[in-house]
Amino acid sequence: MTTAAHHHRPVRLLAVASGGLILILALAAAASPSSTRGAAAGAPAAAGARVAAPGGTWGTAQQVPGTAALNKGGSAQVTSVSCAKAGDCSAGGHYTDASRRTQAFVAGEANGIWGPAEEIPGTAALNKGGSAEITSVSCAKAGDCSAGGFYRDASGHFQAFVAGEARGVWGKAQQVPGTAALNKGGSAGIFSVSCAKAGDCSAGGFYRDPSGHSQAFVAGEARGVWGKAQQVPGTAALNKGGHAEIFSVSCARAGSCSAGGTYLDASGNTQVFVAGEAKGIWGHAQQVPGTAALNKGGDAEIFSVLCARAGSCSAGGFYTDAFGRPHAFVAGEAKGIWGHAEEVPGTSKGGGAAIRSVSCASAGHCSAGGSYLDASGNAQAFVAGEAKGIWSQAQQVPGIAALNKGGDAEITSVSCARAGNCSVGGSYQEASFHLQAFVAGEAKGVWGNAEEVPGIAALNKGGDAEITSVSCAQAGHCSAGGFYKDASRHLQAFVVNET
Repeated sequence: MTTAAHHHRPVRLLAVASGGLILILALAAAASPSSTRGAAAGAPAAAGARVAAPGGTWGTAQQVPGTAALNKGGSAQVTSVSCAKAGDCSAGGHYTDASRRTQAFVAGEANGIWGPAEEIPGTAALNKGGSAEITSVSCAKAGDCSAGGFYRDASGHFQAFVAGEARGVWGKAQQVPGTAALNKGGSAGIFSVSCAKAGDCSAGGFYRDPSGHSQAFVAGEARGVWGKAQQVPGTAALNKGGHAEIFSVSCARAGSCSAGGTYLDASGNTQVFVAGEAKGIWGHAQQVPGTAALNKGGDAEIFSVLCARAGSCSAGGFYTDAFGRPHAFVAGEAKGIWGHAEEVPGTSKGGGAAIRSVSCASAGHCSAGGSYLDASGNAQAFVAGEAKGIWSQAQQVPGIAALNKGGDAEITSVSCARAGNCSVGGSYQEASFHLQAFVAGEAKGVWGNAEEVPGIAALNKGGDAEITSVSCAQAGHCSAGGFYKDASRHLQAFVVNET
């Protein structure tokens, strides 16, 4: 592991010439987003906008305002978007400056108009090693958000940071309190932040201990002040192989959150865990029930956890069977008790599937999206829904077959404003093997056709675009962000709005 953000890139399911399957997790945050498949999209509604799916109309994608002046090094992307109300969102990501150093940025939307991006205040003083990124943004109300990520200090060590916005103004980034004492191995980062109300958030990620082992940590913010990070209780007993981290945190109310991640067991197998917080106290992590029986190949991941209310959450990811083939799974928590993981119904035939994102509008009513391999070995995008706690059969995203002529599609983000009303974003491969960004919407439980993000073709002359994050404050009113490659083959950050 060479960087802090070694797992926050999208999953790619690829067919191998021999007919086998491999699951590739792009590492290295310092690598070009085009090689690691970051994502893009976002902009106010414009003339000529098209109806993407029932319930909303997507406007024309635009480069994030202000990033042209910042991104002199030619590698920028939006990694996270969060909307507290329709037309009032924040986005975070990174760009490379004229010295080819990676810097973290935020941009805000008010009344449907995106303002100029700015370097996160205070990161210039922290990021002496020139490699900073925002990995997660969460907004509890308009203009009141928190963000987290990582930076490289003057010694070349990766450190975890948080920053907060109050009344539309971003304060200075700070190293996560307590991580200096934990991160003796010199590599730490935040992968996920969730805010139940303004100034009351939780974050999770990893640090490297003096033995060089990766450990999972959580940290909490109360009334705008971040407390000390702590190793997730119980992970020391699980993580005998020395590689644990949290990928996703979700808070239904202040002090009541759930988190999911991975650890390496004593046999060197990667397993998945969940942990819960109640009244501000984190309980012991546990292996996700049922995954011991499923994960015969010894490689499992949780990528997304979402809590509709305290103690009622859903999680999704993948596990590998005895032949090493990945399968998509979901698991649910009710009244604070996690039930058994199950393979997503209908995803097993191709022998290669994973959930990238889960979103729940109410307890037991969720949607999930990801990718699977079809009989021809092509990667396709799928969605699946949960109603009254029961997951239905997954389906290929309507309309994606007509777009995905190159055979490489996936959903990277799902957001549900209410039960049965969700939006998804991701990427597909054209017949020319260029990657394009797409969106699709669900209304009253029925998914509409996927469409290429309006305006992205004019931007994406270099043929590499993707949505990385979607956030819906209300049904049919969403924002999304990601990246595209311009005619000079530079990666640029973009946003797009649905109204």
